[in-house]
Amino acid sequence: MSTGLGLASGAALQLAGLGAAGNDIWIFGGIAGAIYALWSVLDSLRRAHLGVDVIALLALVGTLLVGEYLAASVISVMVASGRTLEAWAAGRATRDLHALLERAPKIAHRHRGEALETVDLDVVAPGDLLLVAPGELVPVDGTVVTAAVLDESAMTGESLPVERQAGEPVRSGVVNAGGPFDLRATTGAADSTYAGIVRLVSQAGSSPAPFVRLADRYALWFLLVSLAAAAAAWGAAGAARAVAVLVVATPCPLILAAPVAFVSGLSRAARRGVVIKGGSVLERLARCTTLLLDKTGTLTTGRPVLAAIVPSGTLAPEHILFMAGSLDQVSPHILATAVVRAAVERNCELVLPTDVDEVAGRGIRGVVGGHRVALGNAHWVGLTGNPPWAKTARRRAQLDGALTVFVAIDDQPAGVLVLDDPLRPDAARTIRALRRNGIERIVMVTGDRSEVAETVGAVLGVDEVLAERSPAEKLDVVRAERRRAPTIMVGDGINDAPALALADVGVAMGARGATVSSEAADIVLSVDRLDRIGEARALAQRTRWIALESVLAGMAMSVVAMGVAAIGLLPVVWGAILQEGIDVAVILNALRALGAARTGLRLTKEDTALTKRFRNEHLAIRADIDRLRTAADSLGVVDPAESMVQIRQVHKLLVEEVGPHEEAEQDVLYPALDRILGGSDPTGPMSRAHVEIAHQIKRLGQLLDDIGPDGPDEEDVAELRRLLYGLNAVLRLHTAQEEESYLSFADDISSTMENAIEP
Repeated sequence: MSTGLGLASGAALQLAGLGAAGNDIWIFGGIAGAIYALWSVLDSLRRAHLGVDVIALLALVGTLLVGEYLAASVISVMVASGRTLEAWAAGRATRDLHALLERAPKIAHRHRGEALETVDLDVVAPGDLLLVAPGELVPVDGTVVTAAVLDESAMTGESLPVERQAGEPVRSGVVNAGGPFDLRATTGAADSTYAGIVRLVSQAGSSPAPFVRLADRYALWFLLVSLAAAAAAWGAAGAARAVAVLVVATPCPLILAAPVAFVSGLSRAARRGVVIKGGSVLERLARCTTLLLDKTGTLTTGRPVLAAIVPSGTLAPEHILFMAGSLDQVSPHILATAVVRAAVERNCELVLPTDVDEVAGRGIRGVVGGHRVALGNAHWVGLTGNPPWAKTARRRAQLDGALTVFVAIDDQPAGVLVLDDPLRPDAARTIRALRRNGIERIVMVTGDRSEVAETVGAVLGVDEVLAERSPAEKLDVVRAERRRAPTIMVGDGINDAPALALADVGVAMGARGATVSSEAADIVLSVDRLDRIGEARALAQRTRWIALESVLAGMAMSVVAMGVAAIGLLPVVWGAILQEGIDVAVILNALRALGAARTGLRLTKEDTALTKRFRNEHLAIRADIDRLRTAADSLGVVDPAESMVQIRQVHKLLVEEVGPHEEAEQDVLYPALDRILGGSDPTGPMSRAHVEIAHQIKRLGQLLDDIGPDGPDEEDVAELRRLLYGLNAVLRLHTAQEEESYLSFADDISSTMENAIEP
């Protein structure tokens, strides 16, 4: 700012006729610029590195010696402003442990005889009996004395709450998601798992990847060319000619181009909900070819969702959900939120329960609309043995990595709620886009169970799955992958923080307040969308290309100007003015990084509203799809007449709800998508699925008419099962494809959706 003010003040004094005073101010500005350039040269030499600052220093000294004070002041302004921009763009956010330490527990509730005392965590010793209150972090490692329900997602990646019985070990840093429980400490605070993670983040953050200024990669040969040209001009026509050459050789394009482009890229990313901590991060991101992904909260939504309702008999799934949702309204359990949310989404009119009793680790009981309702584990609801419906639900939960909640109504087991952590709709599309944009290796590394992780990895098509990894083991994975290629690590939990800090580029899913991982990461996604990772890398590649293009173009113009100055056709002052023109051209080109790529697709407000409308309709018909499987499961298990009632109800839902939804997509949604996506009939394959769904619904109706009131025989049962299971599979696949390919286009913060950005 001071150099710019000096240039303007000197010009004002010159216009006022005070030429000597104006020259003095310009001289002062030139000297200040020379001192700054000298400091930059010495600092570079201290680091055994020689950059373009040498040319700036020589040009400033030369202009002052030959009396070209205006040129000296102009060069000082360019040097100072360029360094200021670079410091802002390349300044990497400090990876401190402030948020991690704030979250760390500082006190513990310790039993002392019959009393309970609150003590500093440092005084807790192995063997102490502690009380962990609801919502508190477990302060030290220990074993459970009374049953506990724990949210371990931040430490292990396991998204669903875990029930720990007496005698089971518990790690510090997990959250008590149930009622109060007693814990027998096995470590002190300094030796706990949580304290170890703090140390890991500190160690990983102390070894950041180096960043070399992009301009300096071209500095050496440009320096040699400039000095050679200046020396030739000096030998041919004296010092003044050499200074003229050095003035136009002053590396302002090199100093300004990359910082302006990277600042523009950072601004563009911020508007898309991607907070990037410096220009160096953008450059490293563009070079990375390996991607490591956590599972829970990154590839999955990170919160439990109702996946299925398996009735034990003839009760309608909606009635079971109504009872369960009504009772769970008063429960603080993490699964209760998922149950209530599912009931509201399916338009259940919930009522407040009475006489509620909840026991941590077991379940909840109460009265809903005059009926006694219980939710929890099988023993809590009074289930004995393993009847077929319970076996089906348990097997499904085991295969899908889901959790079961049993429901009893009026002291009779009524069914099972199956809850899981679904994949993000944009996960597969994001991975495909990243591969197209140069990511060569994708690895899922998670603390979750192997069987669950392998299933997710197979669905998404990652190259390798590394499951059941502790924070320290994740750190080892990052080290190994970095030895192969520059590596991006994406995660959201406390257990990911050390790996995020060590990776070449750490990306935190920070939309839901993952403060610890956000502090450790280089990039924070402030919107809960995985596809922003693909956008960020494409933006980084485009920004780097624009910066490189600007640097090379500026250098080329400077070389031409040096030639003109060397033969005496460009005086010093005019050389400085020409150099300013080159600077302006370079900056304008670098500012292109602010704009969207030409390949971007535009969603109007109407288009966005349309995709959101059908995404919401998918939530509504999901219950109908679940009922197909339930009806098929009932064949041969319950009374045939009751089965036929269920199947006819399902067929009615297909005709009245699913069929009209599919027709509306075909008539309203797909034409809009065709216009947006372009090409030759991009929604054609999905339209073919609509035809098949309508055909199978019609066949089911014809079969029901053919069976008539006498009920189905064995062949009818086999055909009904085939149709119901087939429709269930086709509808599930079709809706998942739509959500992944089309409906996830709807943007929560903007009406713009950019595809992969090419330079």
